[in-house]
Amino acid sequence: MQLDEARAIIARIRPRIDEFIAIRADLAELRADLRVPRRSRHGGMAELKSLEARLYANLEFFAGLGAQVKGTAPLLLDIPGERDAEPVLWCWLEGDPDVLWYHRLDTGIAGRRPA
Repeated sequence: MQLDEARAIIARIRPRIDEFIAIRADLAELRADLRVPRRSRHGGMAELKSLEARLYANLEFFAGLGAQVKGTAPLLLDIPGERDAEPVLWCWLEGDPDVLWYHRLDTGIAGRRPA
């Protein structure tokens, strides 16, 4: 997969990425509220289970389109591809406006370079 294809995948899943980030925040607040315990604007245990299910459904959606989830906070997605006839992972990190990085398969995020 080339860079333009990886960028198309990120553009396609952007609404689900935004949803994932919102759910992750709600889930973090709800978990914190339930530890105290105190009333939460996010509900109780049933809502916690629902949020977890929605979070994991998004992760499965990303994977189903070929994105490897390497981190969830911040969200880090790698998309297998090729650059100059070499296998690479196109790297998108939460906050990036687009796929701006790549790295070799054996280096991880520490080896990422500008796309």
